[in-house]
Amino acid sequence: MDRTEHTRAFEANRAAWNARTLLHVVSEFYDVESFVSGRNSLSALELELLGDVRGKRILHLQCHFGQDTLSLARMGAEVTGLDLSDTAIDEARKLTARCGLKAEWVIGNVIDHVPELDGIFDIVFTSFGTVGWLPDLKPWAANIQRYLKPGGRFVFVEFHPVLWMYDNDFTHPAYSYFNRERIVEEEQGSYADRYAEIKLSSYCWNHDLAEVLSALLDNGLRLERIVEIDGSPHDCFNNTVKGDDGLYRIKGLEGKLPMVYGLVAMGSTH
Repeated sequence: MDRTEHTRAFEANRAAWNARTLLHVVSEFYDVESFVSGRNSLSALELELLGDVRGKRILHLQCHFGQDTLSLARMGAEVTGLDLSDTAIDEARKLTARCGLKAEWVIGNVIDHVPELDGIFDIVFTSFGTVGWLPDLKPWAANIQRYLKPGGRFVFVEFHPVLWMYDNDFTHPAYSYFNRERIVEEEQGSYADRYAEIKLSSYCWNHDLAEVLSALLDNGLRLERIVEIDGSPHDCFNNTVKGDDGLYRIKGLEGKLPMVYGLVAMGSTH
């Protein structure tokens, strides 16, 4: 896939996320009103891996319309959010004003270097549904290293790549575990509103765990911790059941599939 095809894919994804954002800001899934009233949108695993963020300068990559970013601001961090979708960043600015918080917002693709962000963040953070939109993780990891202060931390929580092998109803494996193909999908509605009267075409890529870890290690980050769990805090897949622990699992596959993984990696000390 050449640069021109990558550009077309990113433009299609940007248009899809612009449309999704307008659905998401009014959806029950994101429940903006309760967020404005003080709800923290971060999951237990994200909070555990992030630790105490008071006084930390945090860059949130692929921040969508800013709930998680602003949750970090409420916890005492100085935050910057970056996202490909101009509509999402516009809505993030509106949400910032509604919440009476401070945040910086940047429109951009995470694989494109933004020099003004270099070396100024204690933590770079990204989570849930992010790397699948990238064809190549090498520039992503290189930018993470660039943006961290010496000795800074990268905190990453993501849906497990095993999930992306399956068809949408989890009846059978439909795709390779490995990054061997561009996956083109046309989706009815969105995970936050499955019955919305829109169809969105998008492009994504599967990334196995070794590819993720190798991209980070090859760019000088040092793995400190990795964890896998068998449930998702977000009900964004088909055919799920909610467990007593509040996590969602695929019906009939409860306890058999890894649903989420998370990691902490340390940046270079110089």
